[in-house]
Amino acid sequence: MKIICVGRNYVEHIEELNNIKPDSPVLFLKPETSLIHNKQPFFIPSFSNEIHHEIEIIVQINRLGKSIATQYSHKYYDKIGLGIDFTARDLQLKLKNKGMPWEKSKAFDGSALVGRWVNKNEIEDLDNIDFYLKKNEKIVQKGNTSNMLWKIDELISEISNFFTLKIGDVIFTGTPAGVGKVNENDILVGFLNKKECFSIKIK
Repeated sequence: MKIICVGRNYVEHIEELNNIKPDSPVLFLKPETSLIHNKQPFFIPSFSNEIHHEIEIIVQINRLGKSIATQYSHKYYDKIGLGIDFTARDLQLKLKNKGMPWEKSKAFDGSALVGRWVNKNEIEDLDNIDFYLKKNEKIVQKGNTSNMLWKIDELISEISNFFTLKIGDVIFTGTPAGVGKVNENDILVGFLNKKECFSIKIK
């Protein structure tokens, strides 16, 4: 399986990092070794002093697909979830400033948290999902899929033009504003429509 991530899909997040609004989805990949699951701890890597949390709506692909038209994208997933794209922000900035790829800051081991999956049929409106992240019981990030520049079905179509989607692939759909640093012993809890999807301790 592979993990496909979308960057710069919420305007307020683009603005908080002083990035440029893209004309099409920004895509990057994480390897399978970046995956961690609900209740597993996240270990701060030795190569970074500024790991940021980025909470995201995630979807799991359930059938093989290539060059999928947007109107058929809904047939290619039946599970929605919540995850965190852990980012070594200090390393990312160094790499970006040198004009170098920044996979080291995004695709390292343990950088992709996948929480509990929810059947999409349990969600009334996929384009109006509330989600938020609590750090030590305080809400630090919140978003709604209505604010996505590209909605889930549009992303699946776009991604499938470049990468063949296979059963089990996971798509991270982008993070809203509010990203911030995590520290040792922080407790991160993610909620999708007020239902807890993950709880993780930082070590």
